[in-house]
Amino acid sequence: QVQLVESGGVLVQPGGSLRLSCAASGSIFIIYTMGWYRQAPGKQRELVAHITNGGSTNYADSVKGRFTISRDNAQNTVYLQMNSLKPEDTAVYYCNADLLTIATMRTVYWGQGTQVSVAS
Repeated sequence: QVQLVESGGVLVQPGGSLRLSCAASGSIFIIYTMGWYRQAPGKQRELVAHITNGGSTNYADSVKGRFTISRDNAQNTVYLQMNSLKPEDTAVYYCNADLLTIATMRTVYWGQGTQVSVAS
């Protein structure tokens, strides 16, 4: 059984900063890519950023230069540092992990989501 647990979502003022964390637990053999997605009300879920187990990163154009994704492979944890937050960053943020367990085939798992609200 694999679980992804996000934390760090809160209400923050425009221009503020926030750091999200997502820890994966369970009988994990290897995690390939970890990522952050977000879904605003009435919109489709979209990729924010993802990072490979080698450290290669990719960002949505809307967050480039403001957000930084990183991971701690020893702790199976991915982080999203969000700076210069804007109201349009308001959304539920989900992490995911493309991984292999000791008992299952390669599968993508999702966290339950954490609400980030940017408002004055």
